[in-house]
Amino acid sequence: MNQSVSTQVLALSALCLAVRAVQQIARGEALEPGVLSTLLQSVAEQNPADAIDIYGGKLANLQGGYHILAAQLGEQPRKDLELTRYVMAVLALERLLNKSTDSLGAVGKRIERLQQQLQHFQVTDDNIIASIADIYVEHLSPLGNRIQIAGVPEQLKQSAVQQKIRALLLSAVRAAVLWRQSGGRRYHFLFQRKNLLRETQQVLQQLA
Repeated sequence: MNQSVSTQVLALSALCLAVRAVQQIARGEALEPGVLSTLLQSVAEQNPADAIDIYGGKLANLQGGYHILAAQLGEQPRKDLELTRYVMAVLALERLLNKSTDSLGAVGKRIERLQQQLQHFQVTDDNIIASIADIYVEHLSPLGNRIQIAGVPEQLKQSAVQQKIRALLLSAVRAAVLWRQSGGRRYHFLFQRKNLLRETQQVLQQLA
């Protein structure tokens, strides 16, 4: 399997993991250990030596995402349609961001500031989550294509929950950036699905 497909699958797995985390938090469910820190840390990783370095250097950090992706790409009829809708909305939002030079520049500056904050705080600290959420609110939400999140109303009313969801959506956009940079396009879901699924299954076999 060529390297671009491998990176595309890595990016999609991270995107699926981020979107599933959004779903879980919106429903009041607990995340698997390490998922939140892996995803939030990815926002600050802008110049990795290798794509997997964005996610802590270990494919195992994205294992849950690979399982989700395999289910979504496979032949079984029961797909998570809500997750698919969120993924497509994130990919559309990333395309809008990529077309806005001003927004890209502003996000880059905010991430530099975030990297400085991370010298003093853990990535899962409330201050850091708030900072990441602010980047999403200030520079991505105004682009349009607002993503409406479904969940438990009592959960969604909580400001801490809202901030986590927005921070995770920014990590999903980060994964979408990697997907595009590695040559991923929306038509690949139709015409390259078998290749993507094969690569996903190979990674899961390695991680088993």
